[in-house]
Formats: sequence, structure tokens, C-alpha cells
Amino acid sequence: MSGEDSEPKDSIEAQIEASLQNLGDEGKAADEIERAEDGPTRRKGLVVGVRGKDVFVELGPRTQGLIALSEFEETPAVGAEFEFDVVGQEDDLYLLSRGALREEASWRDLEPGSLIKAKVVGQNTGGLELKIGPLAAFMPASHVALHHVEDLAQFIGQTMNAEVLEVDRKRKRVLISRRVLLKKQVEVEQAKARSGLVAGQLVHGKVVKLESFGAFVEIRPGVEGLLHISNMARRRVEDPSEVVAIGQELDLKILEIKEGGRRIGLGLKQLEPDPWDEVAERFPADTVVTGKVTRTTNFGAFVELMAGIEGLVHISQLGGERGRPVHEVAKAGQELTVRVQSVDLERQRISLSRLDRRGNVIGTVDEAEDDVLDEVMRKPDSRGGVNLGDLLRKALGD
Repeated sequence: MSGEDSEPKDSIEAQIEASLQNLGDEGKAADEIERAEDGPTRRKGLVVGVRGKDVFVELGPRTQGLIALSEFEETPAVGAEFEFDVVGQEDDLYLLSRGALREEASWRDLEPGSLIKAKVVGQNTGGLELKIGPLAAFMPASHVALHHVEDLAQFIGQTMNAEVLEVDRKRKRVLISRRVLLKKQVEVEQAKARSGLVAGQLVHGKVVKLESFGAFVEIRPGVEGLLHISNMARRRVEDPSEVVAIGQELDLKILEIKEGGRRIGLGLKQLEPDPWDEVAERFPADTVVTGKVTRTTNFGAFVELMAGIEGLVHISQLGGERGRPVHEVAKAGQELTVRVQSVDLERQRISLSRLDRRGNVIGTVDEAEDDVLDEVMRKPDSRGGVNLGDLLRKALGD
């Protein structure tokens, strides 16, 4: 509360006038004020009144001082005691200052990690110029906000909270950061937002960033999780943009939470029906099915039998010439007719072959001729034997 508010104005004015009338008297207190050659004398005094921009101080009986109101953080109350530096004299009125005292106190209280309030008083190409009370401070442009700010002039005149990074008393330099404080505040807010998240929980989020390995999804304000490309769909996905887009909203399942919630794994395909549930029924052993080659390796070709279900045709089951590389026998996108050799539901693996049981490539002339031979061998002639004439005619297509 200001001096004017704490005491009637007339009373304050009367005290000031009474004090001024005694300025010409020589007193013991005035005799004690001596200025040293190396600096001002330091004295205690009582505030006796405030007039306009000036504060009147009683340093002792009939010894008065004057100090600018701007040297106080708020208007001092009449009767309040402060320590002052005597910096000059006009007639019998001593000129006082608190700047050095305030600066000394500020330096004593200032340490790296201290939280302070600072007023922006200017800018330069490197950042902002500020005042922490009487002390000058500097804030690099990279420490003004969490993200790059083009127009630093918008902060001039503002008072901001910041954290002290460096204090150099000898050079009277103080380096401060607003970004460090903002980052800590965000971390606290994120920790609150992450609380309650558990593996297996269903969440709703928005895609905020795409990478070659997946998509980052914001599931709570400031909390992101990674939807890995392998968890986007039951089918094989080569590029995340095939499935999701920035700004798209998704229902997801939390697969794992690590590092106290800083790493969250998300799944999309886990909310889809598992195609492996119907594999055993649809693809029993020896089933012949046509699929599309999705990729090749040096040991074989992967063939998609249905959405999300692939099987491997080992190089030994492709039916190519011995030593011929896989990519010359099967190419990505090519359709192949294959035979199911085995299904391992536990490991989710299907072994395929391009060969029939006799080792012929499915769909070739060799396979057709063997089928004819089987049919004739199953049909004996009237004498109970195999009719070789029929066998020849079938083989020749007659």
C-alpha cells in the first residue's frame, strides 16, 4: 500500500513542511555524515513523506535527505526504515540513493537455477536485454520461447518469468532463459497427462507427424505416441502414408509404455480382426491357391494369400533351374499359383511350394501329363491290367 493510502495527504504534507524547515539547523547527525574518497557514506533513515516523484528521509535530528521515488519497487510507507547511500548534497539537503544497495542485494540472491522475474527493456540481433531489479541481464533468442520467434520486439516492456543460467559477478553479466522454465512447465503438464495411461488401453488421437518408420500421434495435449509401421495394418505396409495422413484422427490401442511414459507404443492393426484366426480353415495342407509376390529375398519369395497373410516359397520350391537367383524366377507383383505345404499358427508362418507332390511346377505340361498317367493307372483294361494304348492316346492328347 502506498504512503498516500496509509496516511492522510494533509498529514504527510505537514510532516514534509516541518522537516524542510529544519534543514538549515546544524545537528550531530549531519556532522556524522562524511563521504569517503572511494565511495558514498551509507546511513539508515526513516521515510517522513512522499511528494510527487520524491521521497523525504530523516537521517537524524534536523538532518534530512532526498531520494527519487523510482528507487523503490513500491511507494514506501511513512515511518519505514531503509538503508541509503549519501551520494551528494544540495544546500543542507543530502541526496540519497538505494541503487548500489539494491544491486548488492540482487547479486547476493542470484545463483544459476534461481527463478526470477525480469523486465524486457530492449533487443539486439542476439536476443533480449532485460532488467532483474537494478541488474542488467541477457536472454539469447533461442531461449525466449520453446520455438523460434521471428519478432523479438513484441516482448519489449513485458515482465517474464525466467531461470538464471549463468552469473558472472566480475563482469556483471547475467544470462537467463525463459525456454528452460517453459520446458519444465510442459514436462510437468505432460507428466500429469500421462498419468493414468496403461498398456492395453484404447485411446483417440490425431496424427501430427509422419516418418519412414511410422507416425507420431498426439493422444493427449502434449503427449505423443509412436504408431510403428509394423502396427498400422494386418497387411504389409511399405510407406506410412499408405495408411494414415497428418491431421487424421484415429482410435488406437496402447501396446507399451516405457521410460515413465516418455515412450508410448501404439497399435492400429490390433483393433482389426486377426486374419490368422481363419487361416487353418482356409488353407489346409495341399491347398492350391493363387497369390501375389510381395517381395523377394535371396532365400525365397513371399506371396500374399489374402489381406494380411503371407507365406514363403523357399528357393528350393520355386521350380527354377538350380543356382538361378530368386528375382529371376519370381518378381514383386507377379501372380503365382502355389501349394500350401504347412501352417504354423503359433509362429504365424506358412510354408508354400510352387511344385506339386511329384516335383513338377504347378500348371505346367509336366504336371498335366502326370495327372493323365495317374488317371490311366487307376483305370484297368478288361483283363485287369493297364491299357498302354489308352495311356499313349491320353498322353498325346487324342
